[in-house]
Amino acid sequence: MSYDIAVIPGDGIGNEVVEAVEPLLVDVAAAHGVDVSTTWFDWGSQRYLDEGALMPDDGLDRLESFDAILLGAVGHPDVPDHVTLRGLRLPITKGFNQHVCKRPSYLFEGVDSPLKGYTDGDIDLVVYRQNTEGEYADVGGREHRGFENEVAVQASVFTREATEAVVRPAFEAASERDGKLTNVTKSNAQAHSMVFWDDIVEEVSEEYPDVEVERLLVDAASMDFVRRPDEFDVVVASNLFGDILTDIGGIISGSLGLAPSTNINPDRTYPSMFEPVHGSAFDIMGEGVANPLATVLSGALMFDHLGEDAVADALHDAVAAQLADNDAPRTADIGGSAATVDVTDELTERLI
Repeated sequence: MSYDIAVIPGDGIGNEVVEAVEPLLVDVAAAHGVDVSTTWFDWGSQRYLDEGALMPDDGLDRLESFDAILLGAVGHPDVPDHVTLRGLRLPITKGFNQHVCKRPSYLFEGVDSPLKGYTDGDIDLVVYRQNTEGEYADVGGREHRGFENEVAVQASVFTREATEAVVRPAFEAASERDGKLTNVTKSNAQAHSMVFWDDIVEEVSEEYPDVEVERLLVDAASMDFVRRPDEFDVVVASNLFGDILTDIGGIISGSLGLAPSTNINPDRTYPSMFEPVHGSAFDIMGEGVANPLATVLSGALMFDHLGEDAVADALHDAVAAQLADNDAPRTADIGGSAATVDVTDELTERLI
């Protein structure tokens, strides 16, 4: 098989981790008889500063023919966050109906959790986050700017189609894993949108009688991610709540530098996008010390989505073996002092 992958390094350390990991992904795929060609796009905040837009007007048209997209990071200290988010990532996730943001959190052997008493595999959960609407819908506006009666309105949007598009895969995952799904909302306070969400979860649950459903409010879920993370299996949540919970999930598993992410178009009519969770991290940009493993694991998820199980398993297993090896290089976020390239070079030796 052969695949064309669009590569958007983006901002900050996104460039560093993608430049280090892309050759690894291509070489490992080739070692398993899979041909991967990549096309790089220099879209991001620097383009915004130079030309006034993070991506060109025909950006989606140029990406549509690719089999998948690998994204490094988006964000720049000189560009407001709402501009960067709406200038690149959201146009892609919404434009390609990437309804499902799947983010696993796993505590690997050899990695220390900041939570006392947790060790290898004790934390093993996956969050299914609604990715195209909800609280991140761009519905609303501001009126009477600069006057005492200035007002801002931001409306959440929940459709049955997009909600079912993330709830059903979450149930399928729970059925294949440990048979437990936690539905996270704030339906005590948001009596329309979140109760609607709860209703859909209840309806879909009837199709999966083998799955135990737990309901939590997002404040309790955030507490319990710290208090009892080992009791979670599959979590399904709206755009905002899923975003918050997955940052907690990443850090309790040792580091955001180990946290991969997917943005899935469920019906595969458009390419899906894969990216590390850690962001652009301008505070360490240019130092060559960013952890590349979240990008490697995102690549593993990409090959899994493409049906190349052997490549996906090889990448995931190599990361696990490297982290379990006390003599292997590791970056500062997980207790080492190695450079980004040291980690990817050692992984390459394990894999090729």
